[in-house]
Amino acid sequence: MTTLTPEISSLDISEFHHTPFYCEENVFFLCKKLCTSGIADARGSDLFVAFISNEKKQTPLWHQKASKRAGGVILWDYHVICIQKRRKGDTPWLVWDLDSSLPFPSPLTSYVSETIRPSFELFSEYQRFFRIVHAPMFLRCFASDRRHMKDSVGNWTAEPPAYEPIIAEDGAVHNLNEYNEICAADVMTNAGSDLINAVFTQKLGVVANEGQLEDFFSQIP
Repeated sequence: MTTLTPEISSLDISEFHHTPFYCEENVFFLCKKLCTSGIADARGSDLFVAFISNEKKQTPLWHQKASKRAGGVILWDYHVICIQKRRKGDTPWLVWDLDSSLPFPSPLTSYVSETIRPSFELFSEYQRFFRIVHAPMFLRCFASDRRHMKDSVGNWTAEPPAYEPIIAEDGAVHNLNEYNEICAADVMTNAGSDLINAVFTQKLGVVANEGQLEDFFSQIP
């Protein structure tokens, strides 16, 4: 049985900001809250942001609250979660997914098993890829003016958050597409020390396929 440290087990998901269909912004503020609350390192050094998508922009995930289908399965164009390395407790990696019906947070191994379901056979075009970005880099570099949430005549496809759009430290107003456009050619060929270093130093991190995900995190010191 997995046990969580007291400060995590007492958390209520309602304490976290959540706007439906704005998962990248939700995770941005989730990372900040984990840092300021003492659940994560104050600089976010133990946090990683993972964008999940593919070339088809049809990404099947299970146990999603927005689903109306059995098993909570839904096809997202992309999804964003936070993955945390824990120094205490018997669960080394936790997944924070505000859109999931699984326990909040969930151990990475059970999240992969229940949400990614690698044993479930999919057509190749539906395979999931993960762009993994170190949270301190993401918090400095990410920007979104929400243009992707407007239709061809400028109407919102989903009501935006009430706060102002996120602007990057360098003044960029929109680079979401750089993060959520992911293809098979981007996938790392191995998870050696060069790639571990890249996740800490590259703005767009590294890309893993679903078979590499857990192994990649197991190599992070």
